[in-house]
Formats: sequence, structure tokens, C-alpha cells
Amino acid sequence: MSWAKELEELRHREALAEQMGGPDKVGRQHSRGKMDARARLAALVDPGSFREIGKIAGKGSYDEDGNLAGVLPAPFLFGKATVNGRPVVATADDFTIRGGAADAGISRKMVQAEKMAHEMKLPIIRMIDGTGGGGSVRTLEQIGATYIPAVPGWSDVVRNLDTVPVVALALGPTAGLGAARVVASHYSIMVKGLSQIFAAGPAVVDGLGESYKGPEDHQRAKEELGGSEIHTRNGVVDDEVASEAEAFARARHFLGFMPEHVGQLARRAACTDPVDRREEALLSLVPREEKQVYSMRRCLDMVFDKGTVFEIGRLWGRTGITALARLDGWPVAVLASDPSYLGGSWDAKTSEKVERFVKLADQFRLPIVHLVDNPGFMIGREAEIAGTIRYGVQAMNAVYKATVPLASIVLRRAYGIAGSAMSNAETYQYRYCWPSGDWGSLPIAGGLEVAYKSDLEAADDPAAELAAIRARLDKVTSPFRSAERFNVEDIIDPRDTRPLLCEFAELAWRKLASEP
Repeated sequence: MSWAKELEELRHREALAEQMGGPDKVGRQHSRGKMDARARLAALVDPGSFREIGKIAGKGSYDEDGNLAGVLPAPFLFGKATVNGRPVVATADDFTIRGGAADAGISRKMVQAEKMAHEMKLPIIRMIDGTGGGGSVRTLEQIGATYIPAVPGWSDVVRNLDTVPVVALALGPTAGLGAARVVASHYSIMVKGLSQIFAAGPAVVDGLGESYKGPEDHQRAKEELGGSEIHTRNGVVDDEVASEAEAFARARHFLGFMPEHVGQLARRAACTDPVDRREEALLSLVPREEKQVYSMRRCLDMVFDKGTVFEIGRLWGRTGITALARLDGWPVAVLASDPSYLGGSWDAKTSEKVERFVKLADQFRLPIVHLVDNPGFMIGREAEIAGTIRYGVQAMNAVYKATVPLASIVLRRAYGIAGSAMSNAETYQYRYCWPSGDWGSLPIAGGLEVAYKSDLEAADDPAAELAAIRARLDKVTSPFRSAERFNVEDIIDPRDTRPLLCEFAELAWRKLASEP
């Protein structure tokens, strides 16, 4: 006896699933400049690698004889795939079916996707387009009652944050649970003009009588309330890109630096960039005039393997540069201050960003390289209102709690508590300083007149006396005086930075490989 009839029904059901919300709704999705869920999955993962799970799940309709008349597919797709040749769980919301709302879906599919990730130790990629929550107000009338909200499987979402890399791509308007799923990730992306994130959309906000009043144009209302210009500047989402294709590329790139799960080490990549490359431009990178700025990103490009610097969160916490990169093929986490923004002082948002990034590096066992030029935490009334010192101390605590190897390069300034947050001073200091180094409990310029007030008042020529004091202190603050006392370990030729950091990377990964 053959099972051909049942297989024919299976193929028919699969064909119905591939229609998603139907030609009209799929066409509407495309007309908005958006790819459909199946096209997204194909574009994200390695060609031909996606194996869908639960493809025919949905809500079937039957005629009076009990024969299948049609199927409304579940608005959530997932399966096993590979990215860069390595296994992942890939998921995508289908906005063509009730805007991706859960009341059209089967919650167990989403739960199973999250469980698959942490139980099989696989990274998970969420492509989010819709609410994904409890449905509309109309649903309540259909149910005949309301309920206290609960999110099935959220404990699995939380567990994944502790066990595997989680990447979230917001690819349309995402509200409520959809927005929460974006944020509950290690790396998140929005597409400019295409993605919006809100706890509740414009209609709900206006309906509750809040002060927000969206303009007549619905798209503008969504952008003004929750567009990428808002959420990639406040730290809700890491990065903004110009297209879905760019979002897929960045997701793949991020995962290229990550292990597949906590407990596994990330992989070394082939490297053709010479370890002993010495960039002449590093010698003149830091200007002699203390108030002049320079490009820290240019330093990163010259020090790390060429073309490997992958910056994360560039548009928020802008004083801090956080990036993934490679040294002789070894993956590392890079932390640096940007002296061209706020003089390099860490404000509250920068400190929050640093804390999150250091925790990411420690969780996935990536050695940290800290390029230091930090005049301190941001000061002033606005900084105090923002609670800068609290966020700053939390960033410092993250550095002290991290157990991965850390190397610091002091390019110029390291002042105050923020300067001490460059590394854990209670452990071995794998540290090098450039001749341009300038450090202390506070900048000399900030306390000179106060410290020598009586001398200046007694001087016949206060300006000349101040100049003489400054000249004396310039000698005392020479980095070589610190080196004499072994308060700094080594002062190096800036051109030796890459060779020395490559040596650090090799030793760091040797240590990590020895961990149980």
C-alpha cells in the first residue's frame, strides 16, 4: 500500500503555506519596499541551507464534508540553517498575516524556536516585523473575556541571553512583544525609514490621551514616535542601516566573531596582515597641543587586522567606541574613547554602552583591548542630572568583574575615576603607554590656579609666576617620571602597538583555551 495520497496532501499544504498571506498582501508588503518573510530567510542564511520546521502549521478551514478548503499559515517561520557555514536557528515574522500578530499564530512555534536555540546550543536570529503580541481589541470580544498578560516562553528568551548569541533585526513596525523581542538580544539592527519600535504605536498613544500627536501621514507618525533616528541614538537598538540587505550582512558579520554558544571559544580567521606591520602615521597621530583632537578610528584601522574593525553602536554613547576586530586573525573586543566628541569624557550613555559591551565580551570570552584617552567622567549640571557617576561606576564594575584577558594602551589622557576604569588595577596590568601619555587624579589645568593661589597672589607678575609653575609641573608630569617608579609598565614607540597587541592576542587566546 502506498502513502502517495497523504504525500500529495502534504505537498498541497506546503504550497498553501508558501502563499503566506496571499498575493494581495504579499504584493502590498513588496510595495512598501519590504521583503517577505520567506525571501528574508533565503537572503539571510547560506544559500539552500534553510530547513523549515512546522511549515504547514496554521489555521485550517474545512468544507461540510471535512475536506481541507484552505489554510491561514502561522505568521512566524523558523528553522535550522547555516550562516558562514555554522548552524543557527533562523526566524522571521510574516507581516502579511494579520501584521504578524500572535492572535493569528501558534505560540508554540515561537517557543520551540527559542528552546531549540539554547537546548541545541545554536545562535538565534530574529527577523521581527509586527507586534507578535496578544492581538487586537476585537480579539477580546471574540474570547468573551480579558486576561492578565503573560508571554509564553519568555523564560526561554531570557535563557538564550545567557547561553547563545542572539541577533535581532527590526524590519518593519514593531510594537509591544515585537519590540521586546528586538531589545532582548546581544546585537540589534534597524533599517532607516523601514523599521519603527514602540511600546505602543501612534494610534494607541493618541487614544490614551497622551501628549504625542502624530501628523496626518501615518508613516511620518510612526517615524516620529519610534523611528531608527530615535532608537539608535538612545541605545535601545545598536545600529542603523540603509537596507535589509545591509542588515543581513551585518548580522552575518557579527556572528562571524561569536562562538556558537557560551562555553565554546570563537574561531580564529585566516590573516594575511603582517603581525609586525608598523604604521609610521601612528608616530604623529596624537597632537602635542592637548586641546587638539585626532581620529581614534584611524588608530583602530592602523592597529587591527586590515578590514576587520566592526563597530557596534556608533550613533549612541558616542564618546565610547565599541567594536569587534581581529589581531593576527584572533577575535577581540575593542573599547576606546573618541577625543573628537565631548573631549573623550564618558557621559552617562557612554558608560551604559561600555558596561553592556564589556559584559558581552566577558560572556562570550573575547579578550578586550582598551585604547585609552579619557579625561574623566563628564562634569557639569547636565551630567549630574543624567546620573553620570552611577552609570560610570557600573561601567567600571563591569571592567573589574570581567575575567577575560584585557590589554590597555594609554594613548594620551587617563584622569580620575574614569581613567582608573581602563582596567582592573588589582590584576596583572597588561598595559603599554605612548610617550604622549598624560595622567593623574585630575588634569593639571583644572587645579593649577587653586593649588597655587597664595603664590600667585603674592607674585609681582602673576602671569609669569603661573607660566613658571606650569613649566615645572610639565617636567613632573612627564610619563617617564611615572615609568621611573614603575607606575606604568612600559612606554613604547606607537609604531610597535600592533606587534605588541598581536602578541597579547596570542597569549590571551592561549589562556582562554586552557579554561575548563
